[in-house]
Amino acid sequence: MSEDRPEAAGSARGTDNQTDGAKSPVRAVWAIGFLLVLAVVFFSLGTWQVYRRAWKLDLIQRVETRIHAAPSAPPGPNAWPGVTAASDEYRHVTVTGRFIPDREALSLAVTELGGGFWVMAPFRTDAGYVVLVNRGYVPPEKRDPASRGAALTDAETRVTGLLRISEPKGGFLRSNDPAAGRWYSRDVAEMAETFGLSDVAPYFIDAEAGAPNTYPVGGLTVVRFPNSHLVYALTWFSLCAMALGAAVLVWRRRVR
Repeated sequence: MSEDRPEAAGSARGTDNQTDGAKSPVRAVWAIGFLLVLAVVFFSLGTWQVYRRAWKLDLIQRVETRIHAAPSAPPGPNAWPGVTAASDEYRHVTVTGRFIPDREALSLAVTELGGGFWVMAPFRTDAGYVVLVNRGYVPPEKRDPASRGAALTDAETRVTGLLRISEPKGGFLRSNDPAAGRWYSRDVAEMAETFGLSDVAPYFIDAEAGAPNTYPVGGLTVVRFPNSHLVYALTWFSLCAMALGAAVLVWRRRVR
C-alpha cells in the first residue's frame, strides 16, 4: 500500500500540469486579443486627432484671413438662411445706423480683464434690419448703465467688429432666464424676443475696441485657438505601438 502512494501522487501532479497547460493557451489568446483591441482603439483615437488637427489648422487660417481683411457689410436679410459659422463667423464687418436706447442685455463673460458681463444692445442699421451688437465687457460694478458715463443715444453711429454666430440655449448646465435678466449665452433670437424686435439678424457683432479707459471695453474677441492635437495624436499612436509590442511578447513567450 505504501508503494502505491507516490505513484498516485505523481499521477495527480501530471493531471494538474495537463490542466494548466490546457488553460495557458486560452489565457494567451485572450491576452493577445485584448491587446489587439486596445491597439485598434488607440489607433482610432490617434487618427481622429489627426483629422481634428487638420480641421483646427483650417479654422485658424480662415479666422486669420477674415479678421485681417478690410471691413465689409454683413449679410443682409436675403442671405440670412445661408449664414453659418464655417462660412461667416469672424468676418470683419461694418454697419451704420443707430442704437435703440434703453435696451440692453448683460450676458455673463469671462475675459482677460476678469469676470463680468458682455453688453448686448440692439442696433438698427441704415438698411432697415436690426443687428445685436456686443458693445464690450463691463465689470460687475459697471453693470448699471448710469455708472459708465455718457448714456447711449440714438445718434448716427458706425459699428465695426467681428461677426459672431448666435449662442442658443444658455451656458453649461445653466439656461438663460430673460424674465430675471440672467443671460449665460448670447442667444440672438431670445434676446430679440425679449426686446420685442423683429427683422433681427441671426448673428451679432463683437464691436472693436473704442476709446481707452471707457466702458464697455470692446475688442476682446478671443481669436486664439489652442492646437495640441499633434501631441495627442502622437500619444495615442505611441500607446497603440506599446499594445502591439505587448501582444507580440505574449505570442513569442507562448511559442517558446
